[in-house]
Amino acid sequence: MRSKYRLGIDAGGTFTDFVLADRSGNIRLFKALSTPADPTLAIRNGLKLISDDVGESPEEIVSNCDLCINGTTVGLNALIQHKGGKTGLICTAGHEDSIEIRLGHKEDGYRYDAEYPAAEMLVPRYLRKGVRERVVSDGSIKTPIHEEDVRTACELFIKEGVETVAISFVWSVLDGRHERRAAEIVREMMPQAILTVGSELYPQVREYTRTSTAVTNAYLAPILRRYVAAVDSYFKSLGAKYPVRYFQSNGGLAIGQAMTDRSVYAINSGPASAPQAGLFVCEPFKHKNVITVDMGGTSFDITLTKDGVTNVNKNIDFLRYRIGVPMIQVETLGAGGGSIGWIDSLGLLQVGPQSAGSDPGPACYGQGGKDPTTSDVNLVLGYLNPDGLLGGRLPLDKKKAEQALKKVADPLGISVERAAYGMYTIVNNNMVNGIRRVSVERGYDPRDFVLVGAGGATAAHITALARDMGIKTVILPKLASGLCAFGQIISDVKYNYMATSPERLDNKQAYDRIDKLFKQIEKQGVAHLESDGFKKGQIAIKRSMDMRYVGQVHECTVEIGTFDVTEKTIGKIIEAFHKRHEELYTYSERQSTVEIVNIESTLYGKVDKPKAPKLGRGTPPAKAIKAKRMAIFSADGKAKRTPVYDGSKLGAGSKILGPAIIEEITTTIVIEPGWTARLDVSGSYVITHKG
Repeated sequence: MRSKYRLGIDAGGTFTDFVLADRSGNIRLFKALSTPADPTLAIRNGLKLISDDVGESPEEIVSNCDLCINGTTVGLNALIQHKGGKTGLICTAGHEDSIEIRLGHKEDGYRYDAEYPAAEMLVPRYLRKGVRERVVSDGSIKTPIHEEDVRTACELFIKEGVETVAISFVWSVLDGRHERRAAEIVREMMPQAILTVGSELYPQVREYTRTSTAVTNAYLAPILRRYVAAVDSYFKSLGAKYPVRYFQSNGGLAIGQAMTDRSVYAINSGPASAPQAGLFVCEPFKHKNVITVDMGGTSFDITLTKDGVTNVNKNIDFLRYRIGVPMIQVETLGAGGGSIGWIDSLGLLQVGPQSAGSDPGPACYGQGGKDPTTSDVNLVLGYLNPDGLLGGRLPLDKKKAEQALKKVADPLGISVERAAYGMYTIVNNNMVNGIRRVSVERGYDPRDFVLVGAGGATAAHITALARDMGIKTVILPKLASGLCAFGQIISDVKYNYMATSPERLDNKQAYDRIDKLFKQIEKQGVAHLESDGFKKGQIAIKRSMDMRYVGQVHECTVEIGTFDVTEKTIGKIIEAFHKRHEELYTYSERQSTVEIVNIESTLYGKVDKPKAPKLGRGTPPAKAIKAKRMAIFSADGKAKRTPVYDGSKLGAGSKILGPAIIEEITTTIVIEPGWTARLDVSGSYVITHKG
């Protein structure tokens, strides 16, 4: 660390988390309610909490930070709520409807559902304008660009108040001159408009994916530009010596300019840091198979890491929009502390996906919420402290929670307590199904993994989730409720550079072209990182290729080394593809010719990591018991007298037998009967089952 502090900020739907690390390894965690109408207000409120705790002004804290890192849901929320910028699309004539045709089918899971509604288009039909031009599949120009078509499109966009424009032409990845010329005209006629050029943002084959990615990027760009400008301006006013970094959905950091130019990388910004944090907390225990679960106020996010490598998605339908750029694979459910319980038309109890969020919030928050939520359930079951959360800063009202739960208890003719446990069971089942989707349905046995808890609400459910999944070991760091913010401060700067390279690997002339293309895109990336202050010794490169057997429709991504691509090394690349194909599909066709479709280089600017925390010895567990509370652990609604431990008094080596409740400042850990928690020197609870 170059300075005294490093600050990570993770803005969620209900809470914004703050993690402050110093040179000695001390890590402090803070929470403030999110303020969706003005996200910078939550940052101000959080810095005030930090200031009060460390005894320094916000200006002193920020000016002494080597990195201030921001993970945000601004882009995600804009896409969910369809509140992006007014967008225009300039495309090849005849392809104005490609984003609506969607390759001729709906997304997976709904392909044959005639009643499933069409996705809402981010660009209305009248703002999609075709241009007469055509590049064909060998890269030659069949029809020169008609510049007057671009000018006509711009005239319409100006008249309609379009603020952001996407340009995507067919086969522009093989010759981008037409797109570049169209971009020049747009900049000339619409100098204030934000511009996204498809072949620059996502230089890969497949016109639909490229166009959809460009449109999504353009749609989010105004929102991200305003957000980044506000955050950057605020931190500059506090005396920040280094630019604010923003967390990307590819799992790395970027400066604000990169986030506004590549806004699509901000979509899953917040939860993308969870795998890095999960591996960090598991390192002392040598676990590399990790499922990280993060339950906040609004959503439940799941990531899977196998052998230390986290799955990365490309070319997926995210919130019904095709996104081509790499994104950490995150399964997101509408299951959080604010998830609302309700009775469906069949008289069955359901939970979520709708959420009370931070405004009005759960009924027990006393801020106007009337519907029963997961937080109300945990309070009624005895898991949460009725005196309040966040060390008492957020008081809870049990009577209001019970009143809200009557909305589901009375129609079902059961007690409030049984209704609460029913909701608890349902929300857990929803989360377990999500964990199965990222594990069992992808060929992984969850019993081969450890479960890492993140998020403020997860700890109340973590042993129940592990029990239902057959997982015997849970790692729950004291920093769980801010684990994603912690993941940000230990992450590197990361940029993905791509290029299309359709080459058969039985063609020896292709090897030199592929090698030169790799070096060309990596030269751009190195220059980008060097301008960002990184020296060559701090820059790392990873390469991958999208490959397939000749005749296949879809390709798979294969990681390769950074060696020169030559006749001597091509065999290593082909063998890596065969092995990856076997991993994914259980077979390979070693007699078949292999071809490359796209190449990609991921460049990392290595950031110094803060020291790992070390926990001292605390008081004996028996002396850390602060109360005994009636808590419910079964469907019959019968309560057990359960010891409640003060987590701040527990030290390394402390052992807690379930049933028990451990209250940390920002989270509450429920240890079910049959489970044992041991606090490790690294600051994580290792929770194991007897069986």
